[in-house]
Amino acid sequence: MYYIYFIFCYLISLLPLRMLYLLSDAIYFIIYHLAGYRKQVVMKNLLQAFPQKSEDERIQIAKKFYRNLSDMMVESVKMISISPESLEKRFSGDLGLLDMLEKEGRGYQIHLGHYFNWEWANLFIKTKVSLPFLVTYMPLSNNTVNRLFLKIRSRFGSIMIPANDVQHAMKPWQDKSFINVLVADQNPGNPRRTYWYPFLNKMTAFYKGPELSARRRNMPVVYGEIRRMKRGKYHITLKLITADPQNEKEGIITERFVQLLEKGIREQPESWVWSHRRWKHEWKG
Repeated sequence: MYYIYFIFCYLISLLPLRMLYLLSDAIYFIIYHLAGYRKQVVMKNLLQAFPQKSEDERIQIAKKFYRNLSDMMVESVKMISISPESLEKRFSGDLGLLDMLEKEGRGYQIHLGHYFNWEWANLFIKTKVSLPFLVTYMPLSNNTVNRLFLKIRSRFGSIMIPANDVQHAMKPWQDKSFINVLVADQNPGNPRRTYWYPFLNKMTAFYKGPELSARRRNMPVVYGEIRRMKRGKYHITLKLITADPQNEKEGIITERFVQLLEKGIREQPESWVWSHRRWKHEWKG
C-alpha cells in the first residue's frame, strides 16, 4: 500500500505548482464548504484568541486559514520532488545568525510554530547549514502516511527524531554538535510535565522538553518566524532566544518562545493551524 501511495503522490508532485494550486482550490471548497472540517474547533479557538473581533472578521480569518491549509497539503506533496533550487525561489530568509553559531562550533535548537509553511522551512534551512540536522517530529497514527512524511521530510538529509522516543533516538548524538529543529507549540500529552503561560487569552501548557534539552547541552535557542508573503512564497526571520540557556531562569526560554509565537499569530492569524485542539488541558492554578 505504501509504494502505491508514494508513486501516486510522486506523480502528482511533478505537476507545476500553479496546477497544484488549482487542486488546492478544490480541496478548500471540500473541507470548508462541504465537509466543514473541524469548523467548530476553528471558530471556538478564534473566538478565544480574538474576542474583540466581530464574527464576520473571525469567519474571514477562518476562510483564509482553510485556504492556507489546503495550500499546505499540495505544497507538502510537492516536497517529494522539489529541487533545492526551486525551493529557494519560493522560500527566503537571512540565515546569518545560524552561520555565526556554526562558526563558533556550537550546535543549537530552532523552535518553530505550526505556522505555514513550517515543512518548507525545515527543507530550506537544511540546504543552508552544514551541521547534522535533526528534526523532532510527532509520528502519525496512520503508518502509510507516516512513512511517506518521513521520506519527504528527510529528502535533503534531515535526521528524523520521533518525539515519543527522543532519549533513545538522541543517544548517538550525545557527544556531537548538531542542529535540532522542533515545532514547539504541540499540545502536551501529560499536562503535569509542562510550563504554563498566557497564550491567546488562555493559560496554556507547553512541553518542558525543548527547554530542558537546551539547558542540558547549553545549546543556543533560535526562534524561526515564518511569514507567508503571497501564495507559494514564504520568508523566515531568525531571532535569538538565548545564547546561554544554563544561565537563564528556568522557564524563561519557553516563555520567550510563547511571546514570539503569539506576536506572529496576532500579526498574521490566518497562517497558524487553528484546527488543532490545542487547549485540551485546563489550568488548575
